[in-house]
Formats: sequence, structure tokens, C-alpha cells
Amino acid sequence: MKLRNYLFLCTLICPAMPAMAHAFLEHASPGAGAAETTTPKEIDLVFSEALEPSFSGMDVTDAAGRSMEAAHPVVNGTSMRVSLRPLAAGAYHVAWHAVSKDTHRTEGAYGFTVK
Repeated sequence: MKLRNYLFLCTLICPAMPAMAHAFLEHASPGAGAAETTTPKEIDLVFSEALEPSFSGMDVTDAAGRSMEAAHPVVNGTSMRVSLRPLAAGAYHVAWHAVSKDTHRTEGAYGFTVK
């Protein structure tokens, strides 16, 4: 059997495998390393895939490790958003974890400052 015929036969017999996607962070506001001149009212993260709300979240802390969230994060489709307490000048840390609808988990962290 010629190689070309063999490959054609394999494409007919072998089932297609679904793509294994992960929810990667595409955009953050404020972004990583940002130096904000006004206090942000919320953190807004946008991901490449729809998220599973029950298993996705984020923590925002100040330099002393105190929580700066005013409410629980809200997940809607590909976005995750959390309202913040008023932030004083200083450094802040955002740590997030996201579980996509196909159950793959990703996580990350970044910092920003308020002047």
C-alpha cells in the first residue's frame, strides 16, 4: 500500500481528538507592573476561554498581605472581576486561578502600584 493511501485511510479510521484548551490570561486592568495615579475601583481579568465560576477566583493583597477585596470575585464568561476597598499608595499583589469549562486549571500572579 502506498504511503499516501495509508495516510488517507488513517484519516478516515482514526477519530478526531478534541483540542485541550486552557484559560490563559489575555488582559488585566490594572496590568502587570502598572503604576496607577488614581486608585482602581476593581481588578478586571480577561481570559482566552470561558471560566467555571465555582472553581475560579483571585486574591488582591497589599504589601503586608492584607486582603483588599471589597466583595467576592464575579466570573462571567471569559472575564473575572473583583471590587476593591479604597487603596492607599503602595504595592499590591494579584493572584488568580482559573478553571476553564473543560476543567483545565491555570494560575498566575502579578503586581501593580498606586502612587
